[in-house]
Amino acid sequence: EKAVNLKKDLAEMQEWMTQAEEEYLEKDFEYKSPEELENAVEEMKRAKEDVLQKEVRVKILKDNIKMLAAKVPSSGQDLATELNVVLENYQLLCNRIQGKCHTLEEVWSCWIELLQYLDLETSWLNNLEERVQMTENLPDKLDAVNDALESLESVLRHPADNRTQIRELGQTLIDGGILDDIISEKLEAFNARYEELSHLAVSRQIALEQQLQTMRETDHMLQVLQENLVELDRQLTSYLTDRVDAFQMPQEAQ
Repeated sequence: EKAVNLKKDLAEMQEWMTQAEEEYLEKDFEYKSPEELENAVEEMKRAKEDVLQKEVRVKILKDNIKMLAAKVPSSGQDLATELNVVLENYQLLCNRIQGKCHTLEEVWSCWIELLQYLDLETSWLNNLEERVQMTENLPDKLDAVNDALESLESVLRHPADNRTQIRELGQTLIDGGILDDIISEKLEAFNARYEELSHLAVSRQIALEQQLQTMRETDHMLQVLQENLVELDRQLTSYLTDRVDAFQMPQEAQ
């Protein structure tokens, strides 16, 4: 009777493993939304816990069959053979479910990381847009233009590492068919805004550099003219003081 019960337990265990394999490993998943992906991750976590909890039952079966084999070798031998099959199948099921759970967790982590990088770069784009707007309607002063140029250049020196991560993470998920429509839409919008703002910012940078150069040249010319006027004023004052006749002066002084 004990052998019959153990044989029944082995059959039930094998049946449970077959159902678990069909439910968790053979079902086709399509992750078209973050919610679907997150639900799949949680489901595989539950599956992993469920399978590992059966380890206690498997151990009890193993111990009972060993005890029976020690008492009734003939019955125990047949059960031991069936047990080995169940143990192999159980270990294989554990490995496959743990592997799939790990893969889905890595995919979810990749998605979250992509969102974090997109948030960082979007904040930078917002800052860049603000700096570009600040270069409009500047007062016609050398310091104001110079400060605006330096402020814009400091933002443009932003490293490209985050954009590289965004491209690689996005491509990895898209290649795996994970959230491909959503990610493609996000990347397209981000890249379009990045290209537009980058070109606009560089154009404003060049314009400010040219404006600054023109203002410096004009400032230099005014300074030279001022120095010449001061010297001319000094000479005229000297002529007047010495009561020099106008016709005795150099032509430019006249």
